[in-house]
Amino acid sequence: MARVKFVFRLLVLAGVAMFLHYVLPQHDVVKVTSTEVIRTDLGSFNRIFFASGDSGSATPDTRDLRLINTQKQNTYLLGFIQRDTSRVMVYRNEDTGWIWPPYFKFNSADVQAEAANLARGDAWVVVTHYGWRNRWLSIYPNAVGLRVVDSPDVTIIPWFNIAFFVFLLIAVVFLRAMWRQLWERAVDPVIDAATHHIDAAQADLAERRGRWFGRK
Repeated sequence: MARVKFVFRLLVLAGVAMFLHYVLPQHDVVKVTSTEVIRTDLGSFNRIFFASGDSGSATPDTRDLRLINTQKQNTYLLGFIQRDTSRVMVYRNEDTGWIWPPYFKFNSADVQAEAANLARGDAWVVVTHYGWRNRWLSIYPNAVGLRVVDSPDVTIIPWFNIAFFVFLLIAVVFLRAMWRQLWERAVDPVIDAATHHIDAAQADLAERRGRWFGRK
């Protein structure tokens, strides 16, 4: 039973970690090489990895998808340490609107125009995005912002993610303390009272049995 609980908790923790890794902002240092618009069919499975259509437009399963093609600087240790190598990376460029995840992005057309302008030069750019790139599922991370930097050696500190995890830690500690107080004030007295009644009933039953066997 203990192993089952451990595996269940591990699966829940892994699911939460994957969810946060998908929705929290990430930063890549890239060179924009080109932009394009492709006609794509959204399947029943990969549909969940795409945002809705542009704000004010319909959201059919087949639609035009804006893509930003780049040459990405490789990193390791969760992106904190850069490497000398690079690889291609493709980002989609979609509005998130007012829905999940709450990036409130409404300017995908402007981002596409900015990316097309950057593709004409040789500048290094920090792409802020969320999501994953998977070739088998044909899914792309969604670029939510572009920022020109002087060199690929720029140090990016994920202030939002740091603040989010600090807030999450404080919230977990606070909720745990509230739960323990609620348990001590509301649940423990009920359990103690129930235990007392059970003990009293067992003692009364034992006394009656003793009297009955004593009469025999």
